[in-house]
Amino acid sequence: MDYIVANDLTVTFRPANRNPLTALAGFGLRVARGEFVSLVGPSGCGKSTFLNVVLGLLRADAGEIRIDGRAIAGPSPDRAMVFQEFGLLPWRTVLGNVELGLELKGVAPAARQRRAAELIDLVGLRGFERHYPHELSGGMKQRVGLARALATDPNVLLMDEPFASLDAQTRDLMQAELLQIWDQSKKTVLFVTHSIEEAAYLSDRVVVVSARPGRHKAEIPVRLPRPRDYEMRLSPEFNDLKLAIWTALKEELTATRT
Repeated sequence: MDYIVANDLTVTFRPANRNPLTALAGFGLRVARGEFVSLVGPSGCGKSTFLNVVLGLLRADAGEIRIDGRAIAGPSPDRAMVFQEFGLLPWRTVLGNVELGLELKGVAPAARQRRAAELIDLVGLRGFERHYPHELSGGMKQRVGLARALATDPNVLLMDEPFASLDAQTRDLMQAELLQIWDQSKKTVLFVTHSIEEAAYLSDRVVVVSARPGRHKAEIPVRLPRPRDYEMRLSPEFNDLKLAIWTALKEELTATRT
């Protein structure tokens, strides 16, 4: 049964003194509960715009979007975002950053500290609870961001190129970490990435978005068995999957350069 349903979404930005820019046009997507879906497409094709519509920060000009049958009216604790740029509060410790959403919900201090400590342990940062963001590596900051997003126990986890700024080795480690956490929690995940390999490795399904204005161009099911390990990326099946995604994406990348 579909959990997230987006039908014919159109989003147009109208900046002052500039021409309107349509980011999404007639975009549609259906996602099952607990499914891990990645969106790939050219830069500026509306992938992040779509995540912000799901989060409730943007309202579509046309079309509709529902989660579990209910229209999205704005931000809600049932959805959380993990950003590329970490978004940590520099004056708060690791513990304080992870607690933030629980604090805003009015959870009692002892309960929110207990929950935050559990998540810090889950993402492998035990012992760093009192450290500040400037004392952490990029990978550690992203672990804090992931723990903070999970703290309010959202049903939907939105991830906007969360590992793009990390070095290759740290990115591989964070992908493995995310798969372990997803396997335990079975959150519904919408994941935006420019990496074909990352999308293929993490997802149940990869959706290719057309050049702007973004439309649902194609989707490629990922039939690789779970759990997945790094060695799986060396298999012929994985290379075939990457080729299928690239074939669907190549025309759109060319369109942005003409």
